[in-house]
Amino acid sequence: MKTEYCSYGAYEDKRSRIMDFRPIDDIFFEVIAADREVCQEILRTILEDDELIVDEVRTQESIRNLYGRSARLDALCRLKDGTLCNIEIQRADHDNHLRRARYNASIITVRESVAGEEFQDVREVYVVYISEFDFLKGGKTIYHVDKVIRETGEVVDNGLHEIFVNTTIDDGSDIAELMSCFTKKEVKNSKFPALSRRVTELKETEGGFTAVSKIMDEYVNQCAREWIKAEHNEKIVKMIQKGYTKDSIMELGYTEEEYEEAEKSLLTIAQ
Repeated sequence: MKTEYCSYGAYEDKRSRIMDFRPIDDIFFEVIAADREVCQEILRTILEDDELIVDEVRTQESIRNLYGRSARLDALCRLKDGTLCNIEIQRADHDNHLRRARYNASIITVRESVAGEEFQDVREVYVVYISEFDFLKGGKTIYHVDKVIRETGEVVDNGLHEIFVNTTIDDGSDIAELMSCFTKKEVKNSKFPALSRRVTELKETEGGFTAVSKIMDEYVNQCAREWIKAEHNEKIVKMIQKGYTKDSIMELGYTEEEYEEAEKSLLTIAQ
């Protein structure tokens, strides 16, 4: 959870914050991306396909992984031909972005697969990763990461397409112009009518304010839940370290799940 979104004041404070939002801000993008036409416009531009059709968009969807960490996707689009395309927004530069994209793609693939399905029928997955920095440091607006046979230089297609776009480098293309819109508080660009319309609606209409405000409140509530979870974890870890038994800790009102999470934290500390 992004800590800068963990507190909001009264109506006027929210109104001011909303007016300062840009499409690159994750709260604002979540509401923008719920509009199918906007996602279609973004993907048509970045994938350079004017015929591309988005049938469905699911925003900020959590995909549970039973064997490890889960994933929370910014905007998962299903195209008309069944292809899945995840649009990921990233402003922070303290992560391994290549591995993050790989992880999200893999968990989408597993979730969308069917038991007994032939591998040739596994869905095509596109990851469009939009960042506020050129972390690949190649001086390009867009990077297409392909799988290449080292010995022959031949590009192979395994159904995963990773595309990294940034708002930093301006190469004069339509993609760079779209990325410049992502960093602006006002978007009024005739090349991107759907994005321009949606940003204006969200900032200048009461319905738009309500939609963004609702997401802001959800972030605040999530922050509160995560803060309480972290506080409980810290307290249980300290009690275990002091020799408290599981039963005595549970009698204080903590849950089985909280106790197990604290045990995992202790293992991490020990490593």
